[in-house]
Formats: sequence, C-alpha cells, structure tokens
Amino acid sequence: MKTPIAGSAGPDSAAFADAHRRLLADGSIQFQLDVAEPPSPPPEWVGSLGRFLSAIWPVVEVLFWAAVALGVAYVLYAIAMRVFGDGWPWKRRPREPVEEESWRPDEAPARQLLGEADALAAQGRFSEAARLLLFRSIEDIDAKRPELVRPALTSRDIARHPAIPERPRGAFARIAMLVERSLFARSDLAADDWRDCRAAYEEFAFAEGWRG
Repeated sequence: MKTPIAGSAGPDSAAFADAHRRLLADGSIQFQLDVAEPPSPPPEWVGSLGRFLSAIWPVVEVLFWAAVALGVAYVLYAIAMRVFGDGWPWKRRPREPVEEESWRPDEAPARQLLGEADALAAQGRFSEAARLLLFRSIEDIDAKRPELVRPALTSRDIARHPAIPERPRGAFARIAMLVERSLFARSDLAADDWRDCRAAYEEFAFAEGWRG
C-alpha cells in the first residue's frame, strides 16, 4: 500500500472553486429537477353526479333485478306453453281476417230467396230460378258495396271484379255463366244446371262457402 509522500500539498482551493464555477456554468448539466404541478381538482358537477348516482344506486339495482326476474319468468312461461301444446307465444297464428264476412248476404233473407227459387225449380222453371238468384246476388253485392256495382257493368264484369273475395266471386261467376247461357243461347236450363246454380248460390251466400 502506497503512503502519501510527506510534504505533498492537497488541491489548491482556488483551483477547486474555479472548477466548481465552471461546472455550475455548464448548461448541459441539470442540477434541479422540475416538479410537476399538482392536478387541478375536478369540476363541481362531477362530484354532484357521483353523489346523485350513489344516492339512486339502490333503486337502480332493484329495478335491474326486477327486470331480470321478469325476463326469466317470461322464458319459463314460453317453455310451459310450448310443452303443453300451445306453441311459442310469439309464433301463434294470427286470427283469420273477418273482412270477407261483411260481404256475405244476411242468412235469413238468403234462405228465403233460396226457397222462392226452389219453388220455381219445382215447377220446372229452372232458368227463371237461376235468374232470380243472379239478380238477388247482384242486389246483395250492391247493398254491401254500393260503390262497386255500376249500371254499365254486366254480370260477367262483376264476376271478374277483384274487390270481391275470391271464393264468392267464383260462385257468382258460375251463376252468371248459367244465366247467360239460358239467355243468349235461348236454351232453358235443365235440372242438373239448376242444381249446379243452387250449389253456387249456397257457396256465395252462406258462411261455409266463405271459409278456406
């Protein structure tokens, strides 16, 4: 181990002070750390909102679990309906529209008319019986839809009118065809023709012919 040489002097104090000054004057060396400014407090409305949410949270929690319970109950109800044969509630068939029912003639007058026509047919007057059914059918259509039957329309035009429901329109067309044949071909209808005409009127006038 080396020992200091006797009589050697330490660093000159003036030189040390000069070196210290040069060190402090060196701008590339940072001797102080920048202290970040403390963040500004949040605005007052944030605190108010937090206090409001804290106050209503118990109510929100109750409503949330109530909604969950209702959803579970509905799912169980739907499954029960499916199991017991009623099908899924959201897939039930809609009820059949009843709009066409308003076109049907009233049943009592229709049956009375059919009785009058049967009386003519019993006398062998099949063409007259068919014409009676046709004219009264036109009157029935005009009574239900007064804007539909116009004087310029023939029975064939009425039979093709798209506003009349399909099944009664087809039945009316059969009656009109038989009547036209008896008028324009100058050929009286036979008993078979009358039976066909009568069946067509039943389809036109009574509920059974308006279903399906």
